[in-house]
Amino acid sequence: MRLRRTLGAVTSAALVAALAACGTDEAADAADADAATAADAAGDGEALVIYSGRNEDLVGPLLDDLEAAVGVPVEVRYADSAELAAQLAEEGDRTPADVFFSQDAGALGALAKAGLLAELPDDVTAAVRDDLKDASGSWVATSARARVLVHDADAAPEVTGFDSVDDLLDPAYTGKIGYAPTNASWQSFVTALRVMRGEDGAEEWLTQFAALEPVDYEKNGAVLQAVNDGEVAVGLINHYYWYPLAAELGEESMNAQIHFLDADDPGALINVAGAGTLAASDQPDAAAAAVAYLLSEDAQQYFADETAELPVVEGVTSTVYDVGSLDEMTGARLDLNDLDSLPETQALLEKVGLL
Repeated sequence: MRLRRTLGAVTSAALVAALAACGTDEAADAADADAATAADAAGDGEALVIYSGRNEDLVGPLLDDLEAAVGVPVEVRYADSAELAAQLAEEGDRTPADVFFSQDAGALGALAKAGLLAELPDDVTAAVRDDLKDASGSWVATSARARVLVHDADAAPEVTGFDSVDDLLDPAYTGKIGYAPTNASWQSFVTALRVMRGEDGAEEWLTQFAALEPVDYEKNGAVLQAVNDGEVAVGLINHYYWYPLAAELGEESMNAQIHFLDADDPGALINVAGAGTLAASDQPDAAAAAVAYLLSEDAQQYFADETAELPVVEGVTSTVYDVGSLDEMTGARLDLNDLDSLPETQALLEKVGLL
């Protein structure tokens, strides 16, 4: 059974407040109520409880296999990663959760900095390179994705020579760039921009970008489709949206092509989905085994073949998509924990009129 309880509307900004309020009586009362509800649904705590910020349609089959691998019943609560992180902060040591499976590194970084995640065993984290895990072992990446530029090969062939998002700030692209302002991946890119260039540098770039009158779409997939249909010449997306569409339509039939910047640039951000175990878990061994399963060859192959994501364990490559490997890519150099400042990112985007 999966817990499909809908969490209350928790804004990303509330995550910071929730983290700050972990020790308050109000947060403790709310945590008691939530923990009791989830414990009842999970069979009085006998099951391993996973809070998943990853979509059920995407990872549901994988988590079914995880249950068999760890040898205990598994209950999964699905919601947005930021909402779940805020919920975990409110619940504190009363949480029923044993594992947090996040869509992005920022939510994991926030919980790690708040001391809510346990240190994972060395034999779990050893499989993943240092820049894709927390330095103290609080969380580890389970798959990765790269930011890329998608472009109309006929309308904007010059994009193949770009090595920075600064190359987009050309008046020639006015009204011809697509982006997804409410999407978490765009906001993670802007957070990386802030971390790498500072608040003033990020505001300057965003102000110039806004002046180009970019066309907003709801999701990355819509940006990709818009480029392929000729609505816009360039878009900013994650790499894994392109490969399934190219497989469906035939790469030779695609107007849209992708370009990896391969540079120490915010536009080359390599972000991750990842997992950590809760410090409050009363099943630490089973929780660690669950994270270890997400790094197993079977799980890594699932990410590579089913989602076109980049495996984080050496030696696993997709048998379906010609994506390449992380070792072949150069990305933005930053501590992924620092992607936790989403409220500040949203405030800046509102200030410059992009949200």
